Amino acid sequence: MDVLDVSRWQFGITTVYHFILVPLTIGLAPMIAIMQTVWHVTGNVQWYRATKFFGKIFLINFALGVATGIVQEFQFGMNWSEYSRFVGDVFGAPLAFEALVAFFLESTFLGLWIFGWQRLPRAVHLASIWLVAIGVTASAYFIIAANSFMQHPVGAHFVSRGRAEMVSFWKVITNNTTLAAFPHVVAGSWLTAATLVAAVCIWWMARDMARAKKLRDGDEVPAQGGSVTPTDGSTDAEADALEKDAATLFRPVTRFSLWVMIVAAVILVITGDVQGKLMFEQQPMKMASAESLCHTEKSASFSVLTIGTQNNCEHVTRVIEIPGVTSFLGTNNFNSTLRGVEELQQEQEARFGPGNYKPNLFVTYWAFRAMITWALGSAVVALGALWLTRKKRVVTSHRFALLCLWLTPTPFLANASGWIFTEMGRQPWVVAPNPTGDPNIHLTVQQGVSHHSAGMVLATLIIFTLLYGSLGVIWFLLIRRYVIAGPLKHDADPAEDRNPYDTDSDPHEPSETEQLSFAY
Repeated sequence: MDVLDVSRWQFGITTVYHFILVPLTIGLAPMIAIMQTVWHVTGNVQWYRATKFFGKIFLINFALGVATGIVQEFQFGMNWSEYSRFVGDVFGAPLAFEALVAFFLESTFLGLWIFGWQRLPRAVHLASIWLVAIGVTASAYFIIAANSFMQHPVGAHFVSRGRAEMVSFWKVITNNTTLAAFPHVVAGSWLTAATLVAAVCIWWMARDMARAKKLRDGDEVPAQGGSVTPTDGSTDAEADALEKDAATLFRPVTRFSLWVMIVAAVILVITGDVQGKLMFEQQPMKMASAESLCHTEKSASFSVLTIGTQNNCEHVTRVIEIPGVTSFLGTNNFNSTLRGVEELQQEQEARFGPGNYKPNLFVTYWAFRAMITWALGSAVVALGALWLTRKKRVVTSHRFALLCLWLTPTPFLANASGWIFTEMGRQPWVVAPNPTGDPNIHLTVQQGVSHHSAGMVLATLIIFTLLYGSLGVIWFLLIRRYVIAGPLKHDADPAEDRNPYDTDSDPHEPSETEQLSFAY
């Protein structure tokens, strides 16, 4: 492999790894804020316990997301310096806003939220987590605005120094590609976080009910961390406590998560349709490749299954297809004509000169289908849990609970597949030409890569892969540890807010809430 191949592999690996963490952060922050709001309004301590429980998972994920995100941005200057030189004046602006506005907002108020339990007034503490949720969502917007410029460059013009220069920051951040992609990405993040929360709660619900049954049957049951142990030590009282947790803690949070999943799914379908139609206009080669539409067709068929999809159309065999559906998806007209890969290749050769302007058909075609297929895992969790928790029922099926845990990675994989499709389908462009924009603003990956030796980039690729692999294991083990531990017992009795004007306590013996800690 040459330096271009290794640089693309490195960027792809670090990007996909980072985006495993990002959707959970974006989706979990507002869910935790809603949980804490319910506790603040109703005083129901079970929602306080849920807030603290899933807050730990959020913090673990956020910390690793920050670490991997820093490396992600540095790559633009290290491995893709020619790209940065060409569009840095434009691309850097939304990234700067992401750091100065969104990241500072979320990190500052996350610190207040972590250390502010019983130190800040409850309303101020609640506002902190809402500002974190706003911050992570704003962060997503600015990142997507930067990425959308690569997909559809607007708000800039080409200058004589061989660079793109921004003429309107407003046009850059209100790019129609951004406006279509942002709700799609956020909805995917909500689906990811809600699936994880629902799966964990379903597992705990089934676990508590199974333990309660064993206690009533007189079987020996080992201690666990999640439930509130009664003070009298009786097995019936402990079984009652377990059943109460299942019914009043895990079931309500499960139902809340399921409704988040339903809302997210509806938004995903709508925004996905909008994005698809937009891409047929802006990047027709990407969408033609996604459907293995090799030649221009009227009433173009939707490919359910295509085999032999290689990086050229000679090996493509469409096995199962539905007539007219691709034309409808692209234009809302079953009889419209869509250009194929080969005709688009000829058009781009005529416009930009000789070269291969086709993306990898195999990756583009299957990544698009993987994105949709993996999302069905969340649908299984949602439909099954809605049925099993109807009419105030709780989940007792251990098999279904395990199935939900096994399906938890599916929305993560769907998000990753979506980004692989988005970025690989744009190839060979790192800045795709805008059909109606400045004709000089475009850049191929070959033109954007740094002039390093392949060996140096390969060395850093190996180091990053090993480091990220280690961090991935740590991430998984930490989340697994706290999921198994469950909501802490002392969270069943939240401490009152500390009164800063209380003079009765001994100043030499600070209370537990006065210690600077994670408050966990």
